[in-house]
Amino acid sequence: MTTRRLAVYPGTFDPVTNGHLDIIGRAARMVDHLTIGVAVNAGKGPLFSLEERVDMVAETTRPLTKERGIEIDVVPFSNLLMDFAVERNATMIIRGLRAISDFEYEFQMCGMNARLNTTVETVFLMASERCQFISSRFVKEIGRLDGDISGFVSPLVRERLLDKFRELDGNSSA
Repeated sequence: MTTRRLAVYPGTFDPVTNGHLDIIGRAARMVDHLTIGVAVNAGKGPLFSLEERVDMVAETTRPLTKERGIEIDVVPFSNLLMDFAVERNATMIIRGLRAISDFEYEFQMCGMNARLNTTVETVFLMASERCQFISSRFVKEIGRLDGDISGFVSPLVRERLLDKFRELDGNSSA
């Protein structure tokens, strides 16, 4: 009997970017089932609600499920990452790295997670060259200032961002 490889890829995904999709696509080649954990993370003051973020991630990853024949589910979570991984029966946590600055934080988190549970491994994937500079924060800033974000997010996410900015602008002038 072959053991299924189950992994969790956590994040805030506010919004999901092409950088996230790059990591998700590459992780999908390594595992049999990938759970994308969308963190509540109210401390970051997300632009999108938890439900909106879960929906965007689910919609943008649906083609990967068909293309790669892998099970991908998108689930919100608000507990410790390690507890979430155990709940999902994951043996791996996938983390993306863009730059040295990411590594220091991720290295510390990996160490803490290893102390909490030695049976779940953290696997780091370096961002592809074309995605190393993409961050949700920059995408939101560029989009808010009417810059072209089409190279950084899917068409669906681009439209949702533009709708959200119009909604915010409409509410601020009322």
